[in-house]
Amino acid sequence: MYLFYSILSSMPYFVSTLFMVNLVIAFTIIFLERKNPSATLAWIMILFLLPVVGILFYFMFSQNLSRKKIFKLTRFEEEIIHTSLQTQIKEMKNGEYSFTTKAAQYWKDLIRLNQVYGQAYFTQDNKIKIITDGQDMLNKLLKDIKVARHTINIQYFIIKNDMVGRKLIDALTDKAKQGVEVRLLIDAMGGRQLSKRTVCIRELMAAGGQVAFFFPPKLKFLTMKLNYRNHRKIVVIDGEIGYIGGFNIGKEYVGMKKKFGYWRDTHLKILGGCVQDLNARFLMDWRSASKEELVLSEAYYSDIIKGGCTGVQIVSCGPDQGKSQIKRGYMKAITSAMRNIYIQTPYFVPDNSMLESLKMAAQSGVDVRLMIPCMPDHMFVYWATYAYAGEMIRSGARVFVYDKGFLHAKTLVADGEVASIGSANFDVRSFKLNFEANAFFFDEKEARKMEDIFEEDMADCHELTKELYAQRGLVIKFKESVARLLTDIL
Repeated sequence: MYLFYSILSSMPYFVSTLFMVNLVIAFTIIFLERKNPSATLAWIMILFLLPVVGILFYFMFSQNLSRKKIFKLTRFEEEIIHTSLQTQIKEMKNGEYSFTTKAAQYWKDLIRLNQVYGQAYFTQDNKIKIITDGQDMLNKLLKDIKVARHTINIQYFIIKNDMVGRKLIDALTDKAKQGVEVRLLIDAMGGRQLSKRTVCIRELMAAGGQVAFFFPPKLKFLTMKLNYRNHRKIVVIDGEIGYIGGFNIGKEYVGMKKKFGYWRDTHLKILGGCVQDLNARFLMDWRSASKEELVLSEAYYSDIIKGGCTGVQIVSCGPDQGKSQIKRGYMKAITSAMRNIYIQTPYFVPDNSMLESLKMAAQSGVDVRLMIPCMPDHMFVYWATYAYAGEMIRSGARVFVYDKGFLHAKTLVADGEVASIGSANFDVRSFKLNFEANAFFFDEKEARKMEDIFEEDMADCHELTKELYAQRGLVIKFKESVARLLTDIL
């Protein structure tokens, strides 16, 4: 009884302390972090409606990197990149640049946007292979690793400590033993099942391989930030072969997890000049995480396998820059499309500008089709996705729900001429909170393959029509409404 009265008597102090902590955090968000107004209001709502939970969420999710320069270039590197980009931009502007495809010529405004806003060099000597099956992707990757001669630079958001993850790490260990330079970069949260004490990682390092974790917490599991993760999936082998896309490394990504069933994703294997740009992106990430003083220009010294004539730009973005380069590229493709726009994404939580661009395209008569998964892997994001899908349907777009398994592909194709494949979802997290990388490619033949793949996937979908969407119950409507309120911090 005494303990009960002691707790009651201390409650006013606890409540007042809690209020003051929330007030300090709210002050920090409003005046120091200076988030956008909708995100600020969402945080204040959580802090004062769910005080204890709000404080925990803040320390897990919130942090402002927009004024921090994570990836630093030397003055020489900045001059080289600036000079080469400006030369290319000038040649295109003056009509001196010769495009290899009609698609690249027609979409030169998007190429220019990616050059100016995204600092993305345009190469058009590339050969690309679109991969949609996880086992196929893993087999191709392991085969290329096996024949590597000099370097393997590899980074993933998620590598699981399971039979698939260990299979990849064992393959890297074998190459390190053969004298190949192996660098493995894993996001600290996505790769939280692994550490430098994990047996397979220890063996890789003992063989001479280097391992780094991006943005690790000071106290593992206690101070892990859920925002500002390195979501990129990049592999460069011998500076000649590149991989980029949506697949991570683990059993579910090759369809071996019963919960998700068949894992439908999209990846690219690339030969050509843009592999140098992939390598440069990896090396900037690696320098930040490992503190190894690598010379970025070394990414451009290897021989290029010129396998084709597909034009490609590697566009990356992150919260350190306060820009949304991939989102801007998406929006340019959407607002410029004349015939159709096909989008596949596991998470459809667009900000207002992206949503209005898509609605405007649909209302203008463009055939806008959106494909989303039938099951959640993140519950709040799932219900927010359905809320925004309903808004798209009301604007004249068609929405398809993938029933065969889990849809994880992050793709856009416009007018059968330009397409994008990479790590960026159509959500606020990818646009503002995570580090992402996408390949934009300009080639009628390859873009039409993307259209064909989308239409083949439609056979494994049901269409979410106006009538079907209207049948959802009050509980689902409530979930959608709550999820939409949290859009800017999901």
